[in-house]
Amino acid sequence: MEIKLNFFGAARNVTGSCHYLEANGVRLLVDCGLYQEREFKPRNWADFPVPANTIDAVLLTHAHLDHCGRLPKLVKEGFRGTVYATAATAEIANIIMLDAAHIQEEDVKNKKRRHEKQGKKSPFPYEPLYTMEDAEKVNALFQKVKYRTKVPIGQGVTAEFREAGHVFGSSSIRVEIEKDGETRSVLFSGDVGRWDLPIMRDPDPFEQADYVLVESTYGDRIHEQVASIPGELERIINETHQAGGNVVIPSFALERTQELLFHLNNLLNEDRIPHLLAFVDSPMAVKITEVFKKHPELFDDETMEQVRSGDAPCSFPGLTMSQTVDQSKSINHIKGTAIIIAGSGMCTGGRIKHHLKNNIGRPESTILFVGYQSNGTLGRIILDGAETVRIFGEEHEVKARVERISGFSAHADQNELYQWLSALKPPPRKVFVVHGEESAAAAFGQFISGKTGWTCVVPEYGHETVLD
Repeated sequence: MEIKLNFFGAARNVTGSCHYLEANGVRLLVDCGLYQEREFKPRNWADFPVPANTIDAVLLTHAHLDHCGRLPKLVKEGFRGTVYATAATAEIANIIMLDAAHIQEEDVKNKKRRHEKQGKKSPFPYEPLYTMEDAEKVNALFQKVKYRTKVPIGQGVTAEFREAGHVFGSSSIRVEIEKDGETRSVLFSGDVGRWDLPIMRDPDPFEQADYVLVESTYGDRIHEQVASIPGELERIINETHQAGGNVVIPSFALERTQELLFHLNNLLNEDRIPHLLAFVDSPMAVKITEVFKKHPELFDDETMEQVRSGDAPCSFPGLTMSQTVDQSKSINHIKGTAIIIAGSGMCTGGRIKHHLKNNIGRPESTILFVGYQSNGTLGRIILDGAETVRIFGEEHEVKARVERISGFSAHADQNELYQWLSALKPPPRKVFVVHGEESAAAAFGQFISGKTGWTCVVPEYGHETVLD
């Protein structure tokens, strides 16, 4: 039996997740994500290493842009196969891809207009990677799957999805290949979540796999305790309120925004923070929050109990869901402190850039990071202590206070990833460490090898291996 595995993304870096598997004449991708690190963005424009029209299926672990964001481009290049995902992932991915396409179309218009005014020319073409029309075509290709159910993909190839505990509807996926009476299994972790997070159910690990691809975003560190989040959030909001500034929170529309609302709701119920105006300035986050309400079966027991008691976990008095541009602009005219939650989570685009522009030069305001910031992103540059940053082509001094709450992470840390892997009995033949910066992936591979004696490899981008 011969299985071909290629690493077409998230290999010694975090974003652009895309793994190619070929077996029994079936060609499939697990994830097809967008690159978000500045140095790797040109890869988004390159043709897929395998012709799009030869791919039979895409198995989607979850709806974050770095896992689903190149699907419209794949369709644009000729993919007509099936995209397998949980119902929540399919619905949220559709929202996220349409939003990404809209942002790209608007960014191209604005950049062209700005460059014409400045007499500059871009090294990239003045066209979006894909359009909203391309993104809409993906939706018709989704086939929704249930957890813990074997799904036939092709000749002797099946896939099983299990709860990954990372974001709403997220999955780890095991692909099984049968040929000549033999069976081999390849497990793709997707992004592994954490145990005991609010709203989310815990990860549901697999017990067996011959080969494993495991993420390593935080493979070289241990998180702060989730229990510390309310106290940190309380401190930052109260201090900023006393200073008279805004709390500006770059946040991913999926999961992180809803988790923030959950904590803010609880802090308000306990009178630990003032009853300030709060805004979710993200049409995408508003739509995704509606998907959460549609799938209560994915809530953990604590959140379900809260829902039954009549306390909506993602809503509270004083919260405004801003959808229109005019609503977004009006936030800038509010006197006093407001809590502004806006996308994108790494400050690479979207409405957060406008709020950063208006607040980053104000010493009384706070920029609060509650999610991972990839190398080269504006969020990472601010978090790393830059004195000035470039926003919309202009330099701005960083005078605002910059804070970070790392306990919010939806990614498992080193110990939690080891906990997820420890469910595997017997040991896998080989572990491939992916979806992490090179140092984090290498550190996690060494950690696992040292703890278990398993063979761990940190593959390079484009690496091809044959699994027997």
